[in-house]
Amino acid sequence: MSRHRRFGPSSESHQGELFNEAETLVDQAPQTPDEHDDDSDDTDSGKASGDKKKPKRGHRRALPPELPRIEHVIDVPEEQRVCDCGTPMVRIGEDVSEQLDIVPMQIRVIRTVRPRYACVKGDQAPVQMPAPAQVLPRSNFSAGFLAMLAVVKYVDGLPLARFEKVLARHGVDVPRQSLARGIIKLAQALQPLHNLARDALLDSPVIYMDETTVQVLKEPGRSPTSTSYMWVQRGGPPGKPVVLFDYHSSRSGQIPVRLLEGWQGYLMTDGYEGYAPVARGAGVEHLACAAHARRKFVEAKRSSPNGKSARADHALDLFGKLYRIEAQLKDASDAERFEARQTRSLPVLQKLRTWLDDTLPVVTPKSKLGEALGYLHKVWSRLVRYTERGDLPIDNNPAESAIRPFVVGRKAWLFSDTPAGAHASAVLYSLLETAKANGREPYAWLRFVVERLPLATTVDEIEALLPWNTHDQDLAMNLAALE
Repeated sequence: MSRHRRFGPSSESHQGELFNEAETLVDQAPQTPDEHDDDSDDTDSGKASGDKKKPKRGHRRALPPELPRIEHVIDVPEEQRVCDCGTPMVRIGEDVSEQLDIVPMQIRVIRTVRPRYACVKGDQAPVQMPAPAQVLPRSNFSAGFLAMLAVVKYVDGLPLARFEKVLARHGVDVPRQSLARGIIKLAQALQPLHNLARDALLDSPVIYMDETTVQVLKEPGRSPTSTSYMWVQRGGPPGKPVVLFDYHSSRSGQIPVRLLEGWQGYLMTDGYEGYAPVARGAGVEHLACAAHARRKFVEAKRSSPNGKSARADHALDLFGKLYRIEAQLKDASDAERFEARQTRSLPVLQKLRTWLDDTLPVVTPKSKLGEALGYLHKVWSRLVRYTERGDLPIDNNPAESAIRPFVVGRKAWLFSDTPAGAHASAVLYSLLETAKANGREPYAWLRFVVERLPLATTVDEIEALLPWNTHDQDLAMNLAALE
């Protein structure tokens, strides 16, 4: 199962199992005690709540020490703290237990009052402080509301129709059309950040790229059932990981040409021929994904009688050796990884190539195994190029991981209503996934940005809001100031 999660397609084919998720998770490890459901005695106060050691089996994991604590003391009544001999008892210790609690969503109205003053004689124009700058000046959605709206849709995968119902349960009637307009206007305001993130992406020596489908109902000149595409790119210079989404109605090879215009480096993709035009550009070196090639042999094995195929197993065994080498080199330097690839990976690839040449002529091309062999033969020259250097990737899994949140969300909201909505989704997915890639909490970062973006008047001030230029302490202090 772990292999399928690592090498399997990113289509989230098991989403239907979420209906029985609780039963499935319990059945997976029936002998493993729940980390948050412990039958043991209360935790002694002498144990440090911030202990980072792995909890013993059967003991719950310590709750994060940075969370606020509300302390309830259950003390012995004073009259019961006297010994039968008449001597007052003294406190010798205590038992402490902790439970994770959640306060339901709090919805409030921020009322901004700006007094206006005038001379009673009318000799001077009235004076009044200017209205505070807002990212959406004429909207009654605050920065916090907009940040939460974007996060629940694009991080948590909650459609606007369901968020509308969540608000209604709290006594607030906000039509989903208003929510949608807020999303589109917010994305338009954040476009400068998306542009600067693209500049950072194009400074990357390696870019991963993939695409997935999306349906847009009201696109001029196209049927509501037409298929459009969301293109994802992942890269960025050291310390500045970037994830970018771009919406287009076409899967044409000219799309990646335009998106990567002027860039030079190593491009990692699957075997889709639409990436060939950009790969032919000056200074672009094309890599092929080993995980995609391996996946073809997994499919061939599954389609064979009883799920057994000696030929597919042989290919999978060789792919397994290549990936074990990469796993062992996870923390190695680029120089060490290059040397190991030359001395250890290349011999395995040579065995795979020899087997491919011997097997390809004797297997029918239309069979699943034939398709796997044909695919491997087609991408071979690009698949082996990762061994040329120590800093090149073996597969396109980072792009598939980046696109997965979009695929999961798509199963909930199903389609975009208009191209404007699809473009807005691309901008917000880009910025929120980039924030996550940089270790920023999405809501805290986006709220920080939405509050400060109206005050940014120069490119440098806008650039300071990018995830790698913000700090967790600033984001936490910003949230604390609102309480």
